[in-house]
Amino acid sequence: MSGKITINGQIIDFTDEKNILAVARKVGIDIPTLCYHPELTIAGACRLCVVEIERMGVQASCSTAPTDGMVVYTNSEKVNRVRKMVLELLLANHDRECTTCDSSGACKLQKYANDYGIKRLRYPNRTTMAPLDTSSLSIVRDPNKCILCGLCVRVCKEKQGIGVWDFKNRGSRTDIVAAMDQPLSESACINCGQCIAVCPTGALTSNSSSIQEIWAAIRDPKKTVVCQIAPAPRAALGEEFGLGSVDVTKKVVTALRKIGFDKVFDTVFTADMTTIEESNEFLSRLVKGENLPLFTSCCPGWVKYAEEFHPELLSNLSSCRSPQQMFGAVLKKKYAKELGIAPQDMFVVSVMPCTAKKYEAKRPEFTTEGAYDVDAVLTTVEAARMIKEAGIIFNTLEESEFDQPMQQATGSGVLFGTTGGVMESVIRYVAGKLLNAEGRVDVEFTRGMEDTKIASINVGDNKLNLAVVNGLSATEALIQKIQSGELDVQAVEVMACPGGCVGGGGQPFQNDNEHRKARASEIYGIDAKLELHKAQDNEDLNKIFEKYWGGCCNHDTHHDLHTHYNPKRRVAGNEIVIKDGNGPEITVCIGEGCMKKGSISLIEKLVNLPVKVKGVFCLENCGNGVSVKVNDEILHVTPENALESIQKKCGCSCGCCSK
Repeated sequence: MSGKITINGQIIDFTDEKNILAVARKVGIDIPTLCYHPELTIAGACRLCVVEIERMGVQASCSTAPTDGMVVYTNSEKVNRVRKMVLELLLANHDRECTTCDSSGACKLQKYANDYGIKRLRYPNRTTMAPLDTSSLSIVRDPNKCILCGLCVRVCKEKQGIGVWDFKNRGSRTDIVAAMDQPLSESACINCGQCIAVCPTGALTSNSSSIQEIWAAIRDPKKTVVCQIAPAPRAALGEEFGLGSVDVTKKVVTALRKIGFDKVFDTVFTADMTTIEESNEFLSRLVKGENLPLFTSCCPGWVKYAEEFHPELLSNLSSCRSPQQMFGAVLKKKYAKELGIAPQDMFVVSVMPCTAKKYEAKRPEFTTEGAYDVDAVLTTVEAARMIKEAGIIFNTLEESEFDQPMQQATGSGVLFGTTGGVMESVIRYVAGKLLNAEGRVDVEFTRGMEDTKIASINVGDNKLNLAVVNGLSATEALIQKIQSGELDVQAVEVMACPGGCVGGGGQPFQNDNEHRKARASEIYGIDAKLELHKAQDNEDLNKIFEKYWGGCCNHDTHHDLHTHYNPKRRVAGNEIVIKDGNGPEITVCIGEGCMKKGSISLIEKLVNLPVKVKGVFCLENCGNGVSVKVNDEILHVTPENALESIQKKCGCSCGCCSK
């Protein structure tokens, strides 16, 4: 539909805009909103985006479609009066300790209260305060600052396909809680932080408790404190200092040294390391024809999703550690000894765009002599906070280089910061190894913000079918196509966050598609400027491989730089008797993985039969189908074939399952 609409006396053409809000923003008219996001479904919950429409009165602009000839006023007296009332009501029910809030300065409610001159409230304040949920290593939820916009609910369901958050109760008792109203750490949360990225207030923030640990380590003369910086923050950290999405890598190095870090390294170095190890793993699997497609494993949110919902795919994941954890292993297992210190006396910090990296760093498999390989993780925003806390005027800093001996980096490693970057890095390596290709090897299909990209490319005599996907809803759809046989690919790059790491949950608050594009563009610009573009051309890396392990891709590197994955048992313990009886006992998994595959509909069939039905929260390997236990044997069934499969294993002659 197209036509003309008049907003505040300005005639505007519209075409495919789905609401008045989008039309207004197209021409630079700002309409405030707290619950709208252009990439999510429309809720119309906050009512802050109201406008006055001739012959229609006051309407929410986010849920009202433009029509030809419509006349709209965005700042009439009536509109402003309604907005101020909405803001006052929200503030009255809000914990207004803005000076101590992590989101102060980035909070949209705070901004609009200032914009509309809200100085005093006519409504009584909330009288009770709910406890914070600090159980997660990655995310903190403060229900006292929640305005019930529902953005966290929608992004988790629509972008990630998980649905950790949902509404509870009705009316004035409405709240948003994690699944089953349990602590966040006991849910299927993958720690991606996309709920933080869309939260307009301080209700959801990253768990920044590690900042004090880092300061304590820096002030401890017995500790050697080392920092590594991931690719994505270098294109976003400048936003925290008003510089926009520009490369501030060398300023960050200077700032970290001024803070007190003894050594500062570039995670791009171990991104190159990951490329070499993972590419050779991929080529080996191609030759053997096993465990294909290979799924990348550098995204901890995706890895946890696979462990939670697709344990049948764990053998397909690359065994390579992520670049963060590879660097941690290099530092604690090798570099510390070179410096003559114990791993426990080296404190390793990483600056990451990702809240899930906080969870990854504390996985028990990533340790050396009882010490975590990476001791603490700072998000991009938290790193900026530490720089400000240290009293450093960032914009005036001189530039400086990373420390030796792990200083050199290639464009391939930088590309890890955006969706498609890992795949492009692998293709560059494979092209160089199989074809002796020199110089730049650019791969166009991997680039762009689309959630799914699939292509076939020829590398010498090898035809490779490859896929790149970001966002776990899109990932789930891709997995279903692969498992059904509809799609045949040899390798898949998965990033949990939209746009990849540039859109991580630890990036600055302006985390929409336009900002992700700007950050990705800067990443590609850095790649273009670098002299080296393929991981195998990194001479410092080749020296480290030879020095520490006698080369790459051998038994020793596999021991130090690779890992393994296990299915997640989220809730262990008591079974629930759903229906008692004297017949055969059938136990059905009601964990989240099996619920998504139809365990509830199966239970509805079983309760009508003369059998005893139990529910249990996990029987493991739920990705193979709905897990059912009959006579102590675990079956993996679908709701369609379940009764037939159970009857075969039941061993009784009652014939109830055939009824």
